[in-house]
Amino acid sequence: MVDWLMQQGAVYVRIHSRSQAVGMWQALMEEGVITHVTNEHQFKDKYLFYRFREDQQEGVPPPTFEDKQQAEAELPETLGLLLQLAPDAIFRMILRKPLGDRSTEDLEIIYEELLHIKALSHLSNSVKRELAGVLVFESHPKAGTVLFNQGDEGKSWFIILRGSVNVVIYGKGIVCSLHEGDDFGKLALVNDAPRAATIITRENNCHFLRVDKEDFNNIIRDVEANTVRLKEHGQDVLLLQKIPTDGRAADGTHSHYKYMVMAGTPQKMLEHLLETRIDQRNEDASDTFLEDFLLTHVIFMPSHQLCPELMRHYRIDAANSRQEKEFIVANKKRVLQFVQIWANLIRDAFFEDASIAAFLQELQEAVAEDCKKYGLHEELSAISKIIEKKQKFDEEVTGVCRRWKVGAYGQIRLLLASESQDEERTEFKRCIKASDEVVFRVYCADHTYTTIKTPVSATAEAIKRSAAEKLGFKDDLLLVEVKSTSERVIFKDSEVSVPTGLSVNGRIFLTPADQVDLLTPLPEQDGPTDGTGVILETLNSLDIAYNMTIYEWDLFSCVHEYELIYQVFGRHQFRKIMSNLDVFLRRFNEVQFWVVTEMTLATTLSRRVALLRKFIKIAAHCREYQNMNSFFAIVMGLSNVAVSRMSQTWEKLPSKLKRTFADFEALIDPSRNHRRYRLTVAKMVPPIIPFMPLLLKDMTFSHEGNKTFMEGLLNFEKMHMIAQTLRTIRHCRSQPLVFDPPPGNKSQQDVRNYIRNLRIIDNQKRLTQLSDALEPRRP
Repeated sequence: MVDWLMQQGAVYVRIHSRSQAVGMWQALMEEGVITHVTNEHQFKDKYLFYRFREDQQEGVPPPTFEDKQQAEAELPETLGLLLQLAPDAIFRMILRKPLGDRSTEDLEIIYEELLHIKALSHLSNSVKRELAGVLVFESHPKAGTVLFNQGDEGKSWFIILRGSVNVVIYGKGIVCSLHEGDDFGKLALVNDAPRAATIITRENNCHFLRVDKEDFNNIIRDVEANTVRLKEHGQDVLLLQKIPTDGRAADGTHSHYKYMVMAGTPQKMLEHLLETRIDQRNEDASDTFLEDFLLTHVIFMPSHQLCPELMRHYRIDAANSRQEKEFIVANKKRVLQFVQIWANLIRDAFFEDASIAAFLQELQEAVAEDCKKYGLHEELSAISKIIEKKQKFDEEVTGVCRRWKVGAYGQIRLLLASESQDEERTEFKRCIKASDEVVFRVYCADHTYTTIKTPVSATAEAIKRSAAEKLGFKDDLLLVEVKSTSERVIFKDSEVSVPTGLSVNGRIFLTPADQVDLLTPLPEQDGPTDGTGVILETLNSLDIAYNMTIYEWDLFSCVHEYELIYQVFGRHQFRKIMSNLDVFLRRFNEVQFWVVTEMTLATTLSRRVALLRKFIKIAAHCREYQNMNSFFAIVMGLSNVAVSRMSQTWEKLPSKLKRTFADFEALIDPSRNHRRYRLTVAKMVPPIIPFMPLLLKDMTFSHEGNKTFMEGLLNFEKMHMIAQTLRTIRHCRSQPLVFDPPPGNKSQQDVRNYIRNLRIIDNQKRLTQLSDALEPRRP
């Protein structure tokens, strides 16, 4: 049966493995479509016998020729649906296995699921790995099932996988409801107390993960038993987790376990890193401590603190002159190797940093002095090459005075000396730098304005002063963004990247502090009154998707990983620009509202149907190009209530395209933390343009669900989670984007100009009004 499914997959859909095919059969088994001859619950890839439900029914005639033809026609769609259901079916199948029968691969699949469950976000990764071995699947088919009663002994902890429950307390009735991702019952286990409430299922077919009391207590004991605490002056300075493994230690000897950093002081973690991770003979791909440290150090040990610490470690001979020469040389080499890895991994942000520039000069001089005594000639050459790269980088940045402009529709444009096609193509390959200048308008309450020019890195306070001077305003002023919806957002004085961080149709206003309520949007912020359907009809869907992907790859390539940290941990805290991330995120909103704008400005039914078809085709091509950011934006635009309510338009859409769009909606389904999207992207190979809002959500989830410091120690497991998201971005960009233009002689210039200058309405209220006027609500 698996062989047959793999053969069909080669023709109709991409089935990547036999285990995936097993999951597809398991999904049919759970629905009762097939059964094992002895009624076993799990489908197995073995020589076993199964039968279809219809074959068990008496008096059912064999299928006719027409039945077979219809089945053949429906097979691709059916296989596509089963492919979507397979991962959940596999997950449930693993959870139903006896605990001792779960393989290493099974445990890894469970662990990956647990990483995205809200109720477990506060637990360390080591606890989640332990939980993977003891979680049990429990399901209840009927609403109204009592899981436990108030006053019962606490025996289990539950996490909701599907469905919801009511929490009932005697004398109060239903006090709240819990939903997918929530948990209940843990308090009674921790406190060894009776149940504080009764739990009743709210709907049919509820699924739960269950942890029994004994297993829960064993995990807590095991984690503490495997925690190694390093102390200095009676205080913990480093917490290590002992983890079973089958590899080699740093000194090359065979080891059955390794130590992972859980928490520590930043200084002690750096010391541990230099001692244990820099010169390992056998690299362990699963040990990401060094990379985690470098990707996240801006949070807990910024460069102005890290650089002096590295110099202190380098100058070990000054503090410990009695140490053996071999020990001193090894320490110095580790510091120098750390700096090389740092420069290669972090790139632009490393070369832009003033603290690092001064540190490199000091380090180069120190190594030059040590050359005769310690023979560090190779290391001196390596540090000199880093400084040469830094100088070349500085020359490229300062050699051309780049100036950006906030255009009429809010897009950020590079002001070019020439408008040649080559410069247009490379516009966003030249990323926005802190030292660049940006030209933009600052408006007054009466809609007059002044145009000012500031560095991209200018604070809101600096912009306020510059605009106030030109407008002749006095003190006690506020810099405010006014959105097209009339919403007003006051900028903190310390905020940077102000002009690039505006909403799609947002504008910057300067006002006395007591007159904020008088600010109103400009007429132009309403967006266009006529659509571009006539132009869109002349453009090929594949050409549009191709040019969108090329443009958005350039935007994505300019986003530095640190910009996501600045965004999630607080834009104003780091005083670093996030302009490249701003522009990329803005593009998502631009594309989403472009779809809704065009649909609601198309005055005839035939044009709306034509546009609907076109947008679905563009989304399909974006998916083929692995441009998941625009794929999401287009599908979410078509799912916007202003479009989804256009029943007359959707009724005219061919059934094949309706099915395609239903598949697209299933792919962007946010349930189980966007599980279907994550599984789809996991099968892709770079280059990929990911759905950036989800990556930011993951980082926010890691940040808000976990404390940065606990009992004076940095929570490094949190840094690991942050770094995992940043590694996803690095993986997506690990290969260059190389696509041949679509076939045809038509110039791509018209398409390129169109997709880079989208005019949109981002006011949901106005979009809904336009939609209602086109297709009034039916009585």
